Amino acid sequence: MRSRGRDLSPPRWLTFTGALLAALLAGLLSLALGAADIPLAETARLLVHPDDSVSSLVIHTLRLPRTLIALIAGAALAVSGLLLQGVTRNPLADPGILGVEAGGALAILILVVFLPAAPAAAFVPAAFLGGGLAALAAYGAARTVGVTPLRLALAGVAVASLAGAATRALQLLFEDRAQGALFALSGSLAGRTWAQLGQVAPWLLAGLIGALILAPRVNVLTLGEDVARSLGARTERDRTVITALGVLLAAGSVSVVGPVGFVGLIIPHAARALGGADHRVSLPLAALLGAAFLPLADVAARVIDRPAETPVGILVAAAGSPFFILLARRIGRR
Repeated sequence: MRSRGRDLSPPRWLTFTGALLAALLAGLLSLALGAADIPLAETARLLVHPDDSVSSLVIHTLRLPRTLIALIAGAALAVSGLLLQGVTRNPLADPGILGVEAGGALAILILVVFLPAAPAAAFVPAAFLGGGLAALAAYGAARTVGVTPLRLALAGVAVASLAGAATRALQLLFEDRAQGALFALSGSLAGRTWAQLGQVAPWLLAGLIGALILAPRVNVLTLGEDVARSLGARTERDRTVITALGVLLAAGSVSVVGPVGFVGLIIPHAARALGGADHRVSLPLAALLGAAFLPLADVAARVIDRPAETPVGILVAAAGSPFFILLARRIGRR
């Protein structure tokens, strides 16, 4: 909305400050709320000055690694979605919709079932390979009839369904062996540990830093193939590298929290609405918003039916499915 030619949107620093405060508050709530609630003030005190109390043990042993994983995975999924939307110029692109998450989960299950001696550190590379193959399959299927946003989304949904069917088949055929991959297939943050955080954090942090560095190139690619080449961009190389980064961020998240769809669809649109189309602004903003969104969704999953826990993937899907339908209808009218 504009008045007398002046932009009435909030200043950029205020937007980033609000997003940062939201992420910090989400992290604090994730530490405080659960099967047993701890007052926020007490949570903040114990976080800085741990003691021998039960509450301190709960915070530092059980909830802190879970919260940190939620923060970094939420940021990674949001940035992954924004990268994929930018490089494909498709507002419906999302790691879940394009089959990246389902492909990553299937690859982890294959690793656990057929190579049970493989170290846990191999989960992220395996998920990256599976997610990349799924993305290539979706793009190849859409390309045969002409790539459009809706066709690419439909092809991705088909690939995700196929990967999901293969995952369920392996779980049924190798029920005993598949138990080791359940944490990567559940779409949940329950029981996440410091060891799992240490395994995935280097991959996700490297991917986030790489995405920020390549943000100007994403801006150029969104201008279209011809314009990007006229500006001297090496479009094929840039598209490959940025897509690989998007797949890496999604795959790393899947390897530790499982397939949690629609984070990479909802948050990028919110980031662009608040920060504009410049990826140098929207990428870090999406990371902060994603870091706030997933921990809050996890808190809701913990308290909605406590002491039982609802998988966070179910709650996110409930919020994301209507958003996807409305967005697809809007694009279809265009």
